[in-house]
Amino acid sequence: MNNSVITVRNLVKKFGSFVANDNLNFEVYAGEIFGFLGANGAGKTTTIRILSGLSAPTSGEVIVAGINASKKPEEIKKQIGYMSQKFSLYEDLTVKENIMLYGGIYGMSKSLIKERTENLLEKLNFRDYGNKLIADLPLGLRQKLAFSIAVFHEPKIVFLDEPTGGVDPITRRQFWEMIYETASRGITVFVTTHYMDEAEYCDRISIMSEAKIVALDTPENLKKLYNAATVEDVFIKIARPN
Repeated sequence: MNNSVITVRNLVKKFGSFVANDNLNFEVYAGEIFGFLGANGAGKTTTIRILSGLSAPTSGEVIVAGINASKKPEEIKKQIGYMSQKFSLYEDLTVKENIMLYGGIYGMSKSLIKERTENLLEKLNFRDYGNKLIADLPLGLRQKLAFSIAVFHEPKIVFLDEPTGGVDPITRRQFWEMIYETASRGITVFVTTHYMDEAEYCDRISIMSEAKIVALDTPENLKKLYNAATVEDVFIKIARPN
């Protein structure tokens, strides 16, 4: 992994006098599972909004999939997938209708949407759910479908914001198997999570505190650096140094 799909240099984001991102510097590589950790209010969501083309940086350079986030944020949206912590599918539409809707939003042809829909339903064992309303599906199945739709158009990067919140441990494990499979296809997975055990599954993790990135390395290297048994212990040492 040496080709960067996200490059952030001296990123600053201010809201009035409040600094949400304070001089961030990092790179993310193709096919990498990159964990983005930090306590609530640390600046994670603001960063993701900038990387997704939804918000402009105050200063600094942000390149996503070869596109400058300051100059062409709309272009970024065509190259990425996004799954928010709030459920992102339309509950009053069926599974198939949601897939077709998002395929159209992503600019895919009707024939390609139809082909990939059949493949997706088969892959997820959703054959019996195609005509069911999203509202009638269990949360775990909804989350799997939301993730699958976020990468339906084979984006270069998918952003996952707290994707496994509220689901049971078995579904969480299955969800991470889907993440591994996605990364194996060369799609970069940029994920935020409150579950520190999930951070152990990432290739590299960064930890934000008070608008700054205070640690960035592989889980194993960070555990060695902080003389910690788990990533959770690393996080506690950073977030609560006293």
